[in-house]
Amino acid sequence: MPPSPNKSPMKQAVFSQASSLPCPSRWMVLLQSHLGNLLRLMMVLMVLLTATQILGVVFQCRNDKLMDVQFSMIQRALPLHSAHTRPSTETPEERGERRGGRRGQRSQDAEPRQEVRKHQEELFSSSNPSLPRGLDELVTRILKSKTNTRRVQLHAIVQSLDLANELGSPNSPAQSRPPSLHSKSQDSFPGFPQNIAEVRTCRPKKHIFFLKTHKTASSTILNILYRYGDSQNLTFALPYNMHSQLFYPNLFASYFVEGEQSRSKKKFHIMCNHLRLNIPEVRKVMPEDSFYFSILRNPVDMMESVFMYYKSSPAFVKSKDLDDFLGNGSSHFNMSLPGNHYARNLLSYDFGFDNNIAADDPGLVKMASNVITAIQHDFQLILISEYFDESMILLKYALCWSLDDVVSFRLNSRNQGSRRTLSSLTADKIRTWNALDWRVYLHFNATFWRRVDILVGRKEMKREVAQLQERRAQLTRTCLKEGGAVDPSQVKDTELKPFQYGAAVIQGYNLNPGLDGPDRTFCQKLITPELMYTKALYTKQFPELAAKHVQAARMAASKHQARMNQSGPGKAKEA
Repeated sequence: MPPSPNKSPMKQAVFSQASSLPCPSRWMVLLQSHLGNLLRLMMVLMVLLTATQILGVVFQCRNDKLMDVQFSMIQRALPLHSAHTRPSTETPEERGERRGGRRGQRSQDAEPRQEVRKHQEELFSSSNPSLPRGLDELVTRILKSKTNTRRVQLHAIVQSLDLANELGSPNSPAQSRPPSLHSKSQDSFPGFPQNIAEVRTCRPKKHIFFLKTHKTASSTILNILYRYGDSQNLTFALPYNMHSQLFYPNLFASYFVEGEQSRSKKKFHIMCNHLRLNIPEVRKVMPEDSFYFSILRNPVDMMESVFMYYKSSPAFVKSKDLDDFLGNGSSHFNMSLPGNHYARNLLSYDFGFDNNIAADDPGLVKMASNVITAIQHDFQLILISEYFDESMILLKYALCWSLDDVVSFRLNSRNQGSRRTLSSLTADKIRTWNALDWRVYLHFNATFWRRVDILVGRKEMKREVAQLQERRAQLTRTCLKEGGAVDPSQVKDTELKPFQYGAAVIQGYNLNPGLDGPDRTFCQKLITPELMYTKALYTKQFPELAAKHVQAARMAASKHQARMNQSGPGKAKEA
């Protein structure tokens, strides 16, 4: 066929050339034309569109899988099973009637769904202190999701947290429907004030046992107990032989207490130094009417602090950071090495339990239940480190003390340079690694706030916390030269310089110049580090033994110095 006369001379030439070639060659010429370019462009666009769709599907599946993993971790960590796993008490007739009535009720479900959504948002809002840290990001993503699967997951979390916030034992019968999160519980706490009337008529408690847990602000509470007992001339169950701890990490034995075997002290009022709990032995030392309490901290923040403070332990020493330990070092974790107990479920270990248990261990649920049940049985109050001021108000009520009795400055705290911000992925790994502690923390975080609701009320708690903070601010202006904590290199008084350990930089305080009399005494006790205060109380209770220890320490130092001098400079340096 001849070329069209309407075509341009170039196109006529291409057509004539293509017509004279074999069929395959004609297609090659055609692909080189403008039409070929257009076809190639369309093919590229189709490939890009297909690739984009594939990547989108892969990315969504990856997100769904990650959210499923996170949700399963949270669900495993909850101290009670989700409500939807409880055996149903419905009869077949009731179930059929309920299902048959769904179609007619769908149009009326909008308002109930709004109520459920309101409950979800209230439960997971930042103003709800019962929400454990680590759920925020997951719940936010679920709330934004429009899939039914995610809504089912959120509903399960809501029901699980409703159950977790109940007061009963984790072994309470599954068939009984507990009250909702917002209902008033009639349950009581044995040995704990039940209402304000009891608090107003009670007498200050003087027989107190405090289990000092690690990296939970427990040194600050120790200072509170030291100051109260010191001012009231109470007797402390102090470590034998002028030690600072009751031979931790050994399980506590009564003969670890100075004066217990010799009966030089027939009655002890307060025990609060570090020990690994052994309740039968503790009760040999403490009076029957003693008030038992302790403090917990979110295992995520606690693990970050433990890693910095005990960096030299065998478990951590080869790991450059927590991610490195959780990813590599934990696979070679050896619980039998000294000091490695700090690296896993340290809270449970301090309470006297085995802490080397994995998140996928089939015995985890039972063990967590045993730990929770034992703590509930032995302790009248468990405080929460993240809500320290609220904890002090609750402690004030429980012990029938005054506001000045529980006011404090933070002791044994790190500076900002030795703190590390953790990613959400690292936090999830820590919850899995410390699965036992995570379950215990969730349970007592919930019961803490139920105690606040029963005894104080949120409104009154807010008012009293403000009073406590104002009193602390007044004491800061009165007592502290720099208006707060300073690095240890800036502490002027060597007697007030805190002990340094690990990679953490522990801060101290300087007193305002010109303080004298009762003000100076009170302020100095507020900032006295743990080791110095323990030594002072030991000297007060056992002056003769303290003098012997000091004399023995001086003689040992003198002999050591003499050996160093005799060995010469080179050998001394080598030694």
